[in-house]
Amino acid sequence: MRAARRAAVPPFEVMSILDRVAQLRAAGRDVISLCAGEPDGGAPSDVAERAVALHQANDLGYTSALGPRPLREEIAGHYRRWYGLDLTGDDVAITTGSSGAFVLTFLAAFDPGDRVALASPGYPAYRNILTALGCEVVDIPCGPEHRFQPTPDLLDEVAARRGPLRGLVVASPANPTGTMLTRAELASLTAWCDAHDVRLISDEIYHGITYPDDPEDPDARGVSARETSRSCVVVSSFSKYWGMTGWRIGWALVPPDLRSAVDALAGNIALCPPAPAALAATAAFTPASYAAADARVATFARTRTTLLDAVPGLGWGPIAPADGAFYLYADLADTLGRHSDASSWSRALLEEAGVAVVPGIDFDPIGGGRYVRLSFAAGHDAVTEAVERISAFHAG
Repeated sequence: MRAARRAAVPPFEVMSILDRVAQLRAAGRDVISLCAGEPDGGAPSDVAERAVALHQANDLGYTSALGPRPLREEIAGHYRRWYGLDLTGDDVAITTGSSGAFVLTFLAAFDPGDRVALASPGYPAYRNILTALGCEVVDIPCGPEHRFQPTPDLLDEVAARRGPLRGLVVASPANPTGTMLTRAELASLTAWCDAHDVRLISDEIYHGITYPDDPEDPDARGVSARETSRSCVVVSSFSKYWGMTGWRIGWALVPPDLRSAVDALAGNIALCPPAPAALAATAAFTPASYAAADARVATFARTRTTLLDAVPGLGWGPIAPADGAFYLYADLADTLGRHSDASSWSRALLEEAGVAVVPGIDFDPIGGGRYVRLSFAAGHDAVTEAVERISAFHAG
């Protein structure tokens, strides 16, 4: 007896590091974790209060496979407010976090053996879910010269080398780099996908967590791929902007040709999304909830500035621009010292200095050996102390 070959995917390194952080803290160590993309503070108070009322009412049975209609309509309204898109609840599928949305849409859109392109560096779960489903993952090396984002020219090159593509996954803001696609850049990618019969999957989970030069710019919160393509799939979640990580509620905007497939898969795989969290999430769209989320983003912005100001003193570079999200992706360059790569450096930093970061190999299996990702969602004080510890670690 053995595990299936499809299960031979690497673990998500962030989770392994968090396990070690928990062990060290249990042993009495003072550890600062800059690993997880988990906003501080939790859900907006309106959402928490709605959840209490729902549990007290004790009427929490199954919803429809694609989630409760009230939440689907609220999300459609959100897209009207932020993006000017004329959507209805029929366009929306509620899922168990964005992870559930990726599983459902990858299953619905791609067959085993289909080639699906990913920017590298990128979120490792894309690769691992696609691999487990039997798809052929095609890496697009996207370094600093491309602002860590794919371009039509890069897609032409990879398709000529590897063969026709069936899918492309993009993220803006991206994890781990925080870089964003402009409206023109996203439009050029969607045009390329439409011309080559390639399904675009757009991860927009970090929309709203952005740091624009002009806050009045209508694209300041991010441009949705749905604004430039009707055939794409958009994936998002309540985890980041609203700080609801453990609630496990996400969604997908599903084009008409995939809706029946996603509906059938959802009903068979999960029956329905978590009803208490889905029903409470309708309160995420109140004025007070938006205000609370925006206040948290303002705190991220302050912490981001502190971290970017500290980077020259650490000797790192190049770094990704961090236009959005709450990550710094940095080349350790000449600061590796006695360590062979960023993985070794990160392990030593955790054990010796009590600071947990994620090595870049988790996001880029080929070129990530020199990079690390720091999450500044941990808060200003934690990041400031972590920088001091990293400086002392380098000096030692």
